[in-house]
Formats: sequence, structure tokens, C-alpha cells
Amino acid sequence: MATVVAFHAHPDDEALLTGGTLARLVAEGHRVVLVVACDGEMGEARPGGGTTRLDELRASACVLGVSRVVHLGYADSGHGPLLHPDPSDRARFVSASPDEAAERLADVLRDERAEILVGYDPNGGYRHRDHIRVHEVALRAARSAGTPRLMEATLPREPILRAYNVVSTLRLLRRYNGADVRCSFTARGEITHRIDVRRYADKKRAALACHASQTAGTGRSARLFCLMTRLPLPVFGLLFGREYYVEVGTPSGWLD
Repeated sequence: MATVVAFHAHPDDEALLTGGTLARLVAEGHRVVLVVACDGEMGEARPGGGTTRLDELRASACVLGVSRVVHLGYADSGHGPLLHPDPSDRARFVSASPDEAAERLADVLRDERAEILVGYDPNGGYRHRDHIRVHEVALRAARSAGTPRLMEATLPREPILRAYNVVSTLRLLRRYNGADVRCSFTARGEITHRIDVRRYADKKRAALACHASQTAGTGRSARLFCLMTRLPLPVFGLLFGREYYVEVGTPSGWLD
């Protein structure tokens, strides 16, 4: 059985991009460790009642069966310009040295003797700066720790672009423009692994629901997150029952 370290930018990314894969790995006897770069406390939505985004992350990890959760110690960067200085007690992920962050991650890889590291594609998915930095740090950490396999979580670009073209006329995606979408995620022909996780759709949806703070507010992202967690399970599995990866280097069989 393998030890897999999944490296994500923020709490909730683990469920959105890889929740089904992590649950499947655990069910098949692998050890899964979840590492998150940022604590999420600088984001648009924040938990109430004394909880934190990291508490939500730990609850999600418990649902998925993750054995260990590690926060690298950084703050997130949000979506807008970096108009404010770093918090007094920690650096923002994109402000920190990539080599320093990579060594923090490499320490986890060495400690766990990980065979597989999961990171992000070069575009960071939808081009969020923290996600792009995850890609850069994962590459450096895998080399430093000698981790033999690096899998980059992604989505096929073509259906996302088609959906964007349909809804753009309704002005539902003002945050993004066509150029951003065309440069996001990964072309379908470059994806090396498509993982069927429909059997684990219940765990993926439940892990998403642990991030209750992301349903707060009236913004589009909150409404979308709320909709995802309330979809009937057969519909959720149909829409989100496959997860996608690009293996760096020579691809080899893995779960598919």
C-alpha cells in the first residue's frame, strides 16, 4: 500500500478537486496525508461560533478518512490585489520564499516516506495565485524529497470553456474573462488519469458540506457552493464523480 500526500492551497480545495480520490485511496488501504498551505482566514467567507477554516478542513479530512492533516503555516492571498501587508504572525503563501515552503512540504514527504505527491497543474486550475504557487512548491518539494511520483490535480478545459461561452452572455461570471478561461486548467488531451469516484460521491459531498463557511453570504461563489452540497446524490455523482490528473514525467497506471 502507498502513502499519498495531497497538497492543497486552501481549506475546501481538498474536497472540491480530490475528495473522491482521497476517499477511494483510503478505502483501498492506502495512507493519505493532507497538507494545506493557507489557513483560509483571509478569504471572503469566515466561519462563526469560534471555529476556523482549519477546523472545517479537519472535519472534511475525517469524513474522507485522511490519517494526518498538516498546515504549512501560511495565510492566503484572496482574489483581489495584495493591498494589505502580511498578517503580523505569518506570511502570505505567495509572499514567502518558494524554497522555504517547498522544504516545509518536503519535510512531510520525508517523514511519511511518501510514494505519491498530489499538487496542481501549472495554471493552478483557475489561475489563483495561491494555486499557481502550490504547483511551483510541489515540484520543488518532490525533487528535494525524492518523491517518485507527482500527480497534478486539474480539470479538462474544454467543457469549462463551453460552459463559460454559454453563460457569459448572461453575465454570471464577471470575475473571469474568456482569456482567463482559455488558459485555465488543462487541455483534455494532456490529462493522463481520469479517476472514477462515483462510488465515493457521498463522502465527497459530505466533505464539501463540512466547509459551511463557504455557503455564507450572498455572492455567486457562496450560492454555487451551497447548491453543490444540496444536490441529490445521484446528480452530484453524475456531475462530480470523476477527478482528473496529469502525471509529471512518464505516466503509469494509478487507480484508473
